[in-house]
Amino acid sequence: MTPPVRRLWIAARVVDNLAFGRVGAGGYATGSGRIVGVTPVEPRPHPVRRFLRRLVVGVVLIGALVVGGTGFRVWYVARDDDRTQADVVVVLGAAQYGGTPSKVLEARLKHAKTLYTEGVAKHILTTGGSQPGDQYTEAEASAIWLKNHGVPEDAVVDVPQGSDTLGSLRAAAQAAADKGWHTAVIVSDPWHSLRARTMADDMGLDAWTSPTHSGPIVQTRQTQARYILYETAALLYYRTTKASADGIGITEDVAADK
Repeated sequence: MTPPVRRLWIAARVVDNLAFGRVGAGGYATGSGRIVGVTPVEPRPHPVRRFLRRLVVGVVLIGALVVGGTGFRVWYVARDDDRTQADVVVVLGAAQYGGTPSKVLEARLKHAKTLYTEGVAKHILTTGGSQPGDQYTEAEASAIWLKNHGVPEDAVVDVPQGSDTLGSLRAAAQAAADKGWHTAVIVSDPWHSLRARTMADDMGLDAWTSPTHSGPIVQTRQTQARYILYETAALLYYRTTKASADGIGITEDVAADK
């Protein structure tokens, strides 16, 4: 075999091996035509496996975006203090002890009283039922506190129903509709605001939020982070199931938010 023909034959061997995946780029041929110094090319994955792998990656990325976006909105709405005039201020209930509001509930009531004093609304509606053995409902304890702190009796409406956020807002929306009220400022803790507003809107109540920025729930960064994570999960759960997540796998102090 003449040298030119031999060189062509070696080149053909190289192309043939590269084309059919028997060697990787970077190889070279010896004088005998043997291919050396190459890395075998990994066979391409099966199309179905490749599709499933991309599907899993896509689902994970979309899930991360949804969770991250929801968490950001929980944080963002928590910072929004909207004091636009409304028909009523709705105070979401929390734990009470023998008619005395807990520190969490008292912080909400103080803020609601401030809104009333500023003329944001002419009425305050309190919500929340009772636990077994309680002499007072959360709504009643809240109403008593407001009246004892200077809010006129005829300006306070207590709706002693609801064992969770969804139930309390459903009862509040019905009570507001019965009185011809259509707009409401919801008072709760900052991280609870977006979920409460979302539920109120679903109940047909045109609502915005003015959260309290005092009380145990906003004292430390660790507590704030825990509540943001919880409210993110609870809001996603509600949007998926239209059911309340209060009391599902959470600590007692968070479950007290109604």
